[in-house]
Amino acid sequence: MALYKIVSALLDYPSEDLLDAIDEIRAEIGTSPDIDASEKDALRMFLDHLSQQSLTDLQASYVKTFDLTPEHSLHLTHHLFGDDNDRNRGPALIDLGELYKDYGIETTTNELPDYLPLILEFAAMLEDTEATAFLADANKVLTVLADNLAKAGSPYAPLLSIVKSRATLTRLAA
Repeated sequence: MALYKIVSALLDYPSEDLLDAIDEIRAEIGTSPDIDASEKDALRMFLDHLSQQSLTDLQASYVKTFDLTPEHSLHLTHHLFGDDNDRNRGPALIDLGELYKDYGIETTTNELPDYLPLILEFAAMLEDTEATAFLADANKVLTVLADNLAKAGSPYAPLLSIVKSRATLTRLAA
């Protein structure tokens, strides 16, 4: 699904390649039938935010938001187990990595398997109902993360709200 691929790119560490692709992402958002109007608005607003900042400022803000603020971590198992509880977090990370392998996906990043942009890349490869069910397992964590970012007034909050709203089994019933 194009939406997950787009949000994955927008939630990853900002790069020159991302800034160079803003027009292409805008076009994809505009033509994608699986992105609703409110999601398109939120994505466009975020792209406006990106285009109004320098790369250095975006990177500094990203690090401050996600790397230096534990309650904003994009590593989802951190919100469940914390960094100190390797006894539970380790097996969860291994299971997620094994799930990727079961689908024939070899991760080529240095990120842990629970890194949200990586999870969204995986979800983008799944059928819509399968992606929704997969993400629904993380709904509680996504809700906490979206709420934390919203309370902080982060420009990333609407992106998490989109993912959170898609990660619910009630979408499957609709």
